[in-house]
Amino acid sequence: MTKTPELIDTIAELRSRVRKAKSEGKKVGFVPTMGALHEGHLSLVRASTAECDATVVSIYVNPTQFGRGEDFDRYPRTLPRDIELLTPLGVDWVFAPSDAEMYPEGFDTWVTVGKVAEPWEGACRPGHFRGVATVVLKLFTMVEPDIAYFGEKDYQQLAVVRRMTIDLNLPVEIRGCPIVREPDGLAMSSRNQYLDEQQRQEALVLSQSLKLASDMVARGETDAAQIIAEMERHIRSARSARIDYVAIVDPETFESVGRVDRPVQALLAVRIGDTRLIDNARLTPPKT
Repeated sequence: MTKTPELIDTIAELRSRVRKAKSEGKKVGFVPTMGALHEGHLSLVRASTAECDATVVSIYVNPTQFGRGEDFDRYPRTLPRDIELLTPLGVDWVFAPSDAEMYPEGFDTWVTVGKVAEPWEGACRPGHFRGVATVVLKLFTMVEPDIAYFGEKDYQQLAVVRRMTIDLNLPVEIRGCPIVREPDGLAMSSRNQYLDEQQRQEALVLSQSLKLASDMVARGETDAAQIIAEMERHIRSARSARIDYVAIVDPETFESVGRVDRPVQALLAVRIGDTRLIDNARLTPPKT
């Protein structure tokens, strides 16, 4: 179905539209984004429109999840193009609020998720998950979706949202959707457009190192430290790469593991030049 989504910029108008749809018995899906849409985002939208009767996509570059010196000011803002990309997909509403609508004067209430939000991204980007959890909770109260769709590329963020949803008894199902990759393996990201031609090639060390880890586990390697060392060695072969972290963790607690004797998650964050990229993959040892 080709239809131009209705663009909404106020909470009151959004609630009016969604509550009318729900009063008619429609199941509402929600895809929160910061815009600069790519095929990864669009895969979430397709999942929603396939499963739900009505779909809301939010496009909001949330200032509270960016730290000092990060890329808030230069983050791509491409609303007209985003709407063009959504038009063939059957999206009902695009919610694109202003900062004043989301954080009116005097705003001073924050959501802080516990242990799952502390390591890795939480340690590298202090305050990031507080901003994420706060804006997602606010969006959930505005949209009141039945199902919300998140990409697994931001694997720890997905876990943070799930923890918050469970702990606060929120009446929304959280769907994690697979990472979408470029043909050469690079995980799709709005930040990929920051990369110049050489950096774009060097960025392939992220997905290649995950493949290296998967191959080592498939061959029977169980020493997490040895796997991490090989991943880091490969990443450092890219001239402009600087590692924030490479980790192998329990997929639910995000605690480091010493041995890969059950399914675990490999996580990495790497700066290619000035561009910070993240990626992850499940590592599953062969059955014995």
